[in-house]
Amino acid sequence: MKKSLVLVLIAVLVACSSSSKTATISSPAAGPEFLTGSIGAATYTIEVPHPWNGTLFLYSHGYVSPGGTSNAAAAPDGPTGQWLLDGGYALAASSYSSSGWAIEDALKDQVALLDHFAAQVGKPKRVIAWGASLGGIITAGLIQQYPDRFAAAVPICGVLAGAVASWNTGLDGAYAFKMLLAPHSQLQLVHITNPDSNLLLANDAMTQVSDTPAGRARIALIAALTGLPGWFVPTSPEPAAADYVAREAAQAQWASRVDFPFEFRNRAELEKRAGGNPSWNVGIDYAHQLSRSADRPEVVALYRAASLDLNADLRTLNAGATIRPDPAALAYLDRNVSFDGRIAVPVLTMHTTGDGLVVPEDETAYADLVRRAGDASLLRQVFVHRAGHCAFTSAEIIAAFKVVLNRLETGAWDARSLVPSALNASALTLGPGTNSLGGVIASAPAFTAYSPGPYPRPFPKGSSAPG
Repeated sequence: MKKSLVLVLIAVLVACSSSSKTATISSPAAGPEFLTGSIGAATYTIEVPHPWNGTLFLYSHGYVSPGGTSNAAAAPDGPTGQWLLDGGYALAASSYSSSGWAIEDALKDQVALLDHFAAQVGKPKRVIAWGASLGGIITAGLIQQYPDRFAAAVPICGVLAGAVASWNTGLDGAYAFKMLLAPHSQLQLVHITNPDSNLLLANDAMTQVSDTPAGRARIALIAALTGLPGWFVPTSPEPAAADYVAREAAQAQWASRVDFPFEFRNRAELEKRAGGNPSWNVGIDYAHQLSRSADRPEVVALYRAASLDLNADLRTLNAGATIRPDPAALAYLDRNVSFDGRIAVPVLTMHTTGDGLVVPEDETAYADLVRRAGDASLLRQVFVHRAGHCAFTSAEIIAAFKVVLNRLETGAWDARSLVPSALNASALTLGPGTNSLGGVIASAPAFTAYSPGPYPRPFPKGSSAPG
């Protein structure tokens, strides 16, 4: 059950994820009005309750693997969508015009849907953007590029370090894996020519080394460089901070089962879209990167247990760090999308503390930029103590919505409602049907006070890259 739940959560929650054709409209008695159709290559869904209170929630779904298809679901789960409809809120979502790193298309598709909604239903009094995973970065991108179209935003488990930073960190993980654990392999880190074969090669290499002391030590180093948490199963307790064996085992699962497909296969789709390789590691000091990680004690302990020279491995990584970006590809990724920290509307972000696909340190990167831009009063961030990517209950998401809606009504954040105990109490009042993971396993709300560490490779919008 635990294994299947993890796979379901990852598959569902990661993927939770122009001229207009005539919409299909249905209006069940005493129910919301449904409108479906397409705008260009993107399908859409609109749900309008009766009566409608004038507020629209625009949902952005997560990453869909290259070549895959997505549904234009207006909410990632039934209970959350129903709570919004019952409250008089309209819902809308687009499927996007393409799969993969579809941010450029998604931004255009979502704004086109807003225009279509205004023409077919009516202009909303206010629009709240929200989305999960890739949808989180799209949500933050929407309010950065179209600040006048939105009243608030709720990016959930979002890639808030931005696209350049995220793919650079992914490159660090892939690079360290090849250099230290598969140095004689034909693994391609950039300019990947056969994505599926490349991923298979990485998985084979991991199988050969993961159960050896040296392999475990070096996997821990990779995890420390990229922020991978030592906790994988959402329904199990977090391993103790000093239980390095258990934590490394969880980090190995994040690396091979979740991150490898992006680093060794899906990067090819990104490179095709961007017109080249947008990432680099030239000039990176991996010893410095490790010194900033909270997991350095784990790495030191496992290297000692394996009788390995940690400093020698760090010198190897630094000596081989020669990958440079293709300037046009970097510029593309910077546009789609990096952040400058300027926000004009209230933003509440959510993240689990044990997320190994989009690490909670993404929140640090975003908060740092917002603070430097002078807009920190508009941003609040909350955390849930649980492993998993986007592993939230409906009740936890709804509790966050209540805070944002109150912020819009009163014009100020209610500090008392943002305290973890208050958020947990708010979620509990929603009942057992919403306090579950994947609608399957009962799960108590787990908001917690948490401060993630620094993001491994931050990249503010428009920053310079190596020449």
